[in-house]
Amino acid sequence: MSRVVHLHIGAPKTGTTYLQDRLMLNAASLARHGVTVPGPRAGRTDLFHFRAALDLLEQDWGGAAGHAKGGWDAMVKRINRASGNVVVSHEILAGAKPDKIAKAMNDLAGNEVHIIYSARDLGRQLPAAWQESIKQGRKWPFRRFLTKVERGQTWFFNAMDLPRVLSQWGAKLPPERVHVVTVPHDRGPNGDELWLRFCRAFSIEPSWAPLDSERDNRSLGIAETSLLRKLNRRLELGVWREPAYDNLIREVLAQEVLVSRTAIPVRLPPERYEFAEERAQIWIDWIKGSGVDVIGDPEDLRPHRPAEDEVWRDPDRVRAKLELGAALDALTVMTQEAASRATAETMGGRLRDTARRLRDR
Repeated sequence: MSRVVHLHIGAPKTGTTYLQDRLMLNAASLARHGVTVPGPRAGRTDLFHFRAALDLLEQDWGGAAGHAKGGWDAMVKRINRASGNVVVSHEILAGAKPDKIAKAMNDLAGNEVHIIYSARDLGRQLPAAWQESIKQGRKWPFRRFLTKVERGQTWFFNAMDLPRVLSQWGAKLPPERVHVVTVPHDRGPNGDELWLRFCRAFSIEPSWAPLDSERDNRSLGIAETSLLRKLNRRLELGVWREPAYDNLIREVLAQEVLVSRTAIPVRLPPERYEFAEERAQIWIDWIKGSGVDVIGDPEDLRPHRPAEDEVWRDPDRVRAKLELGAALDALTVMTQEAASRATAETMGGRLRDTARRLRDR
């Protein structure tokens, strides 16, 4: 049987967390229908795909030093042992440089490779991407982030610019093997429209993956993001944090505590919509001229401007009262988390060390 490899390369903030978790939960069921989601003998398939992507890109973050070494070779071996339909997914692949793309395509030579790229309008994408960068340790204000994106000076722009990404990843493929999944503005009657579009892109039947995922990478509000940005500044850990800090800050604080609060959402500033609309037109024109397969509606890529009477709230200038509420919730949960992770003696020593560092600033 010929092998078809569906390589989903992103973009970030297009439902990838939900997608990858659902693929993992249903890996056994999909395998019974001839669909392989490569994974380790024991452990999570989503981490396996993450480490494979890191290794291919020669990056090393999100875990202990060297944790991704050999990840891409392990992925290729599992692909070569499979038959039928193979699905690989990780969003950091979208920003790969040409030499890394060439290596990936060379290593997968002999397979029928399909590239899947999920795209979202910049009106929603840019606020979400900025928040994600703050979760990962960045400290930049929203306006600075937006300016760097408009100038093409960030990884996020490289990963989110549809023509650039697909011109590089699809350079050696016929256009019918390059698939764009547009992220709908409306989730659909059952809230699963995006998932159904992914299923069509991967050539799988939705019934083959009956287990739903409860994981998603929800966005933070303006107060919560502002609090996290200031915490990043205070800790001075840099973008690629140690795994222990990354787990506490991103997994516990950001994705469990702060996302659960009733919050004022981060919105694109009114004066930035012109850029988002111009890029949308460029993307739509490129799609129509390229002949690539579109799953969804290209019009989904146009941002929706807010109502004229909707007041925009600046995430770079948040009222102290709003931040205080978020800070108290964070302090409560993080104190409980710290107490559950260490003995009283160890915790006392850590608190004393922290207090000493703050006193010596």
